[in-house]
Amino acid sequence: MSPTVFYRAQAEQQQQAADDADLDNVRDRCQRASDAWTALAKRSERSDNARTKADAERLLPDEPGA
Repeated sequence: MSPTVFYRAQAEQQQQAADDADLDNVRDRCQRASDAWTALAKRSERSDNARTKADAERLLPDEPGA
């Protein structure tokens, strides 16, 4: 399982816990956790995209005259 998939799953789990919580402080805690996991997932996606782009550029042949 990739880190991004794991982070998304954790975010969903915490969001569900927040939605199900009866106590305000528990709801707030779970919502903050969901937000933090979502931020980690977004950061991981940006890193994955940058890595994929760098790998693709490395595989492209150099342009003549560049």
